[in-house]
Amino acid sequence: MEIHHLKTFATVAREGSITRASERLFLSQPAVSAHVKAMEDYLGLTLFDRTARGMSLTSSGQRILAKAERTLNIHRELLDEANHIKGRLAGKLRIGVGGQSNNEAIGRLVRRFSEHHPEVEVSLEHGSSSGTLNGIRNGTLDAGFYNEARSPDDDLMTIEVACFPVYVAAPAGMLDITQPLDWNALAELPWIFAPSSLCCGGAAEHLFKTRNFRPRRIISIDRESVTRSMLAERVGVGLLHGDTALEAQRLGEIDILCVAQSSVRNLFAHLASRASEPMFEAINDALSESGILAA
Repeated sequence: MEIHHLKTFATVAREGSITRASERLFLSQPAVSAHVKAMEDYLGLTLFDRTARGMSLTSSGQRILAKAERTLNIHRELLDEANHIKGRLAGKLRIGVGGQSNNEAIGRLVRRFSEHHPEVEVSLEHGSSSGTLNGIRNGTLDAGFYNEARSPDDDLMTIEVACFPVYVAAPAGMLDITQPLDWNALAELPWIFAPSSLCCGGAAEHLFKTRNFRPRRIISIDRESVTRSMLAERVGVGLLHGDTALEAQRLGEIDILCVAQSSVRNLFAHLASRASEPMFEAINDALSESGILAA
């Protein structure tokens, strides 16, 4: 059993699909299937249940996945240490981009980092804040940008990149915005926002507590673009990040009702346990040089 078998197994487990895993790994689907079968034959275990909906881990597969991810992390650390001994950085840097992230600024970061460390392959993976945090913690990402309305967890080392408000918005013309807000009436409408573990969800819960009400119906969405689309479809009221809300207002899609939270931070994060690794020292240097840190 080879290290690439472990990588393929872990990717299939995360993606739940041979097709998506093959796209992620730049391998053919038969090659991915062959890697999985080689692992199962070597271990004498059935790691996946094959269904019409994709690949799901068996109980044995779930136990093996935890060990496989730990082994892959150790393998990466070994390669990083070898490159450090040789006096240069090499390998792959996987950065998640979630939440209210400035793509132009991130592009400057990647360009500056790549200029200093050309042997490091940098990949950006766009998604949600929750997906970025999960990736950092399970080892599928090395670092990432995400939104945080509260204090970051102790297992993370973070750098503030930007901050912005969160607004409560309604479909344009749905409410008479010249009148004071009727919170009891608003409670009768569906509210659309991210889970409470994310910034908009946290801002919503703070608002409900402050105004002493709770909506009859909450629609939990972890993608702001979907929230914006549902507002445009006049599904209910929702929470949007600063720039998104202002753009949607300018285009006549929404009316901004109030500020739900005046300051949410966009953070760059990685595991605190990896802070001393040369890769992250180099990233912090590139962050400073690229000028994208919050003032």
